Amino acid sequence: MKALVLSGGAGTRLRPITYTSAKQLVPVANKPVLFYGLEAIADAEVTDVGIIVGDTAQEIREAVGDGSKQGVDVTYIPQEAPLGLAHAVLIAKDFLGDDPFVMYLGDNFIVGGISGLVDAFRADRPDARILLTRVPNPTSFGVAELDGAGRVVSLEEKPARPKSDLALVGVYLFSPLIHEAVRSISPSRRGELEITDAIQWLIDQGRDVRSTTISGYWKDTGNVTDMLEVNRTVLATLPPGIEGSVDEASEIIGRVRVDAGARVTSSRIVGPAVIGSGTVISDAYIGPFTSISEDCRVEDSEIEYSIVLRGASLVGVRRVEASLIGHNVEVTPAPRHPAAHRLVLGDHSKVQIAS
Repeated sequence: MKALVLSGGAGTRLRPITYTSAKQLVPVANKPVLFYGLEAIADAEVTDVGIIVGDTAQEIREAVGDGSKQGVDVTYIPQEAPLGLAHAVLIAKDFLGDDPFVMYLGDNFIVGGISGLVDAFRADRPDARILLTRVPNPTSFGVAELDGAGRVVSLEEKPARPKSDLALVGVYLFSPLIHEAVRSISPSRRGELEITDAIQWLIDQGRDVRSTTISGYWKDTGNVTDMLEVNRTVLATLPPGIEGSVDEASEIIGRVRVDAGARVTSSRIVGPAVIGSGTVISDAYIGPFTSISEDCRVEDSEIEYSIVLRGASLVGVRRVEASLIGHNVEVTPAPRHPAAHRLVLGDHSKVQIAS
């Protein structure tokens, strides 16, 4: 069995971060989201992995390399443009051959991994298995309709009038028959080859398409709100440990990891939180659910429920919350101006000014 990991999207919902960085490499608890997916695939004993790459191909290659650190063997497959998930399957045919495979969206996060799902697929060998979860906003997802027996009846991509609240999770399992399906469909109104249309083709042909509705934690980390939520979830399970230096004037409370090479002085850190190697925290407050990456500086500042990327600094800033701060960003106080009122008043005006 093989794996196909999609890492070619533009990440428009995470701009401006993704103007200069791949969305799959934004860190959760100081580890890129993509790495969690690759590790889940390796845990499922799938090691032959193709990664679909686009405009950020070089960055993905530099981060992942040959995949050995995540326990997989990686082949890179260029995609000229993000033309749909089914298009990714189409261009990966030479790599996938006639093997069954798991397709994993590189910016998705599933707590608990996919080992059980892969094992069941290996045992039952359906033509396809999709993962579903109930969502409050199904118009933003591919949506599945099931019959009374729980069989998949229809699929639709981002429908205006959803037939259910069951959204497709970004993990799919396919037999080689999917290659005929992706060759048999046409681009959607969005100009993309939709994987939902390819699976619908399988259904229309009477093929064995099964679903699993998951109740565990799943997130598409395509926007800042979900990225921060995933960060919160991972930090809550993070093993604590102080490998860097923390002076006696500092206070560490709860589940906190301070990596080797980090330095904390005269500061208070309330976990769960992680401080990356080479980062300096001084006269600062780091609140719960905060990830500070490598080589950062937080001085005379307060921050919580946030993600700070490599090389960023916050100096003299009060109470930053629910924020995603990019690489090498500098956050400082705005200049203070004397308080004054500038008025242009007509004749006989009456003005009240609070003192």
